[in-house]
Order: sequence, then C-alpha cells, then structure tokens
Amino acid sequence: MPSVVIAAHNEANVIGRCLDALAAQRFSEPIDVVVSANGCTDDTAALAARPGVTVVDRAEAGKPAALDAGDQVATGFPRVYLDADIVVPPDGIATLVARFGVLPRPLAVVPRRRVNTTGRPWPVKAYFSINDRHPAFRTGLFGRGMIALSEEGRARFETFPALIADDLFLDSRFSAAEKAEMSEVEVVVEAPRTTRDLLRRLVRVRRGNAQLRAAAARGELDLPVRPADRWAWLREVVLREPRRAPAAVPYLVITVAAALLARRPAKDGDAWGRDDSTRTASPAEGTPT
Repeated sequence: MPSVVIAAHNEANVIGRCLDALAAQRFSEPIDVVVSANGCTDDTAALAARPGVTVVDRAEAGKPAALDAGDQVATGFPRVYLDADIVVPPDGIATLVARFGVLPRPLAVVPRRRVNTTGRPWPVKAYFSINDRHPAFRTGLFGRGMIALSEEGRARFETFPALIADDLFLDSRFSAAEKAEMSEVEVVVEAPRTTRDLLRRLVRVRRGNAQLRAAAARGELDLPVRPADRWAWLREVVLREPRRAPAAVPYLVITVAAALLARRPAKDGDAWGRDDSTRTASPAEGTPT
C-alpha cells in the first residue's frame, strides 16, 4: 500500500481538490494519505480531516519538518511526496507505483509536468516557453510537485534537511539511472499569475538551491548536488529553436534579476519558497498584471 505525504501550509483553497483526486484514484487497494499541516492560520487541517486521511497538525511552519512529521505517521511504500496544489490524474498513483516493478527498477519516479500559463502576462509565458524545455527537467525530480520513492530509495536518507530545496535534495540522492519519468502521467503545475510573483518564486528557489549546494560543499550533507548550468537555456533551447529568440529577452532579464535579488538576506516568512498567487483562484483562472 503506497503512502502519500502532503506538507500543507495555509492550503485551504487547494487541499480539497488535491484530496478529491487522491480519493478518486483507480488503485487496487486503499492509499494511505497523510496531510502534515504546519503553521496554518486557515482551515487546512479541518478541511483535510476526512475518511482515509491522517492529519498531523503542527503549530510551527516549515516544509522539511512537516515532511518528516508526515513520514513518521505514514505506513506504506512507495512513498509519494505531493504538493497540496497538485491534482493527480485518476491512474497517476497506480502508474507511478507500477514502474517500480519494471526492470531496470528505479528508486525515484516522477510524472511529466505541464505548466499552465493560461491568462498569465506575456513575460511569464515567455519565461516558461524556455524554462519548460530546459534539459534539467528531462532528468531531474524537481519542478513537478510529485515525487515517488521506493522503500529502498527512502532509506537513502533519514530526514529532510532544514533547507528550502527539498526537490533538489531528493534529486541529488539518486543517479540518473535510478530515476524515471512516467510520461503517461501528467500533472499540471500552475505558473505564477504575475511577473512579480514569478520573480519572487525564482528568488526563493535560487536561495534554496544555493543553501543546499553550500551545505554540501561544507560537508554537512553527504551528496553530490546537481551543478547549475547557467547557459543550458541558451545552448539547448534557444539556439536549437531560434523561433524562441524573442522569449529569450524576458527570460534573461527575469533570470538575472532573480539571481541578483537572491543574494540579499531572506526575509521572515520566505522559508516555504512557494508562490501563493496560484493558491488564490481556481486553476483555470488568471489575473495578469
């Protein structure tokens, strides 16, 4: 029986859709679902309290500790780490779980992602027209909001480090041969609704990745972190598809701005490293500014 762990901080607007999709999974046995609510000031925990769902309600906000708390309660494998704003398609869990039984057996499996940019302003659309084709997303575990680990894969580490970059941490735990993407399963990742929200998200991601790489360099984490390839977007995307050249301008401006802002000290409340704009409206809506 697989377990799904959801670290949820103020997810009242999206947790219902997420859990409804899990309840509708076409799977041969019940799925163990754990919602690790943490530091919530809304009704996330109450909305998650439904049959088949175990709720862990923590007063302190923090995704790594919330994932650890969920892991302590979860009972099954494979272990699926799911973001609260991801709606898993009906056969999603079954398809990912089945992959662990096929040779060569991976230790980590992820779905294919599709970034929804409907209704977003042109700079956001331009950014993702390049970012979505970045080669790192062909082999990485990050940016999908859903990662499944086998029991052997989960045994690679004890707890999540107290850092923002949990996706990159998991990605760094496994070699390319130990990862698999199931293109048959597509999850929709909501793009930020404004250019400012996109920039804010990128700043947090860069800070988290920098923290993880620095911790590994100091020997605090025993893992080879994927190196940053700053020019892959140009070499592997734009030069191969010249028609995307107009999108390169906003992509470069946004990327450089995020890199510069990420060097500033983080403010309180930035630790989650997520975009709240995608949690204020339904997935089909957009409010570009």
